[in-house]
Amino acid sequence: MVPHEHKDELYKYISGIVRNQEQKLVAINGMPDHLHILIGLRPDMALSDLVRDIKTGSTKFINEKRWLKGRFNWQEGFGAFSYGHSQLLAVIRYIENQEQHQAKITFRNEYFTLLRKFDIAFKEKYAFQFVEDVAPTEL
Repeated sequence: MVPHEHKDELYKYISGIVRNQEQKLVAINGMPDHLHILIGLRPDMALSDLVRDIKTGSTKFINEKRWLKGRFNWQEGFGAFSYGHSQLLAVIRYIENQEQHQAKITFRNEYFTLLRKFDIAFKEKYAFQFVEDVAPTEL
């Protein structure tokens, strides 16, 4: 989990990764255990390649900064949803207000709700491990 006091520095670093890949970062915010990033993705870039670069670069950055005891790694996988131009302001507000939003709903419930909303078939047992599912001794 990324400490709250380092989130702005991490977000700036991730913004640089996106910019260096010639993509447009529109909004970024999150919680200590996950991020929401809205990106204007050019058609010549595979989303999975960009996510790989973000995860690899930010993992190295976090570990070099020694913000955490032990070694940091993002979990495997990611969720991605596309939105139309008319929905951008609502998505940006949603991302900007993550702290208030997450106080009302767990990330697990939020993620599964989005999957259902977009009619994406899934099995909960194959979803990534949520922080609320991890015993305190594992953190």
